[in-house]
Amino acid sequence: MTLKVGDKHEAVVIEKVSRTHTTKYAGASGDYNPLHHDDGVAQGLAGYPSIFAHGMLSMGLTGRMLTDWLGPVALRKFGVRFTRQVWPGDTLTSKGEVISVGEYNGEPVATIKVWTENQNGEAVVEGEAVALNA
Repeated sequence: MTLKVGDKHEAVVIEKVSRTHTTKYAGASGDYNPLHHDDGVAQGLAGYPSIFAHGMLSMGLTGRMLTDWLGPVALRKFGVRFTRQVWPGDTLTSKGEVISVGEYNGEPVATIKVWTENQNGEAVVEGEAVALNA
């Protein structure tokens, strides 16, 4: 696939995040921080309304949108920052837009702005990816 500036893609990557999702992610990642599974800690000690999903879960789902769109071996770089918590019940949609095309390490590439929004249109992840453009 050859990308050009302005090309866009979006996909719903998870509907209604559940406590089961956060528990499974904790097991897969080894991140058992109680903010992600224990309401007593999240509410009582930290002051959050409930547990919330791991930031890296949101990043992984964003990455899945990219690999579904571009193919499993196209990514050369991918980085994000976490901008908002993801709460149980949230539905996430990841989006990408090609902002430039050029060359990276001798390969033709596209640079893609990426972000993931909750059902209210609020960004929970924002970042950038560089992908092979061939």
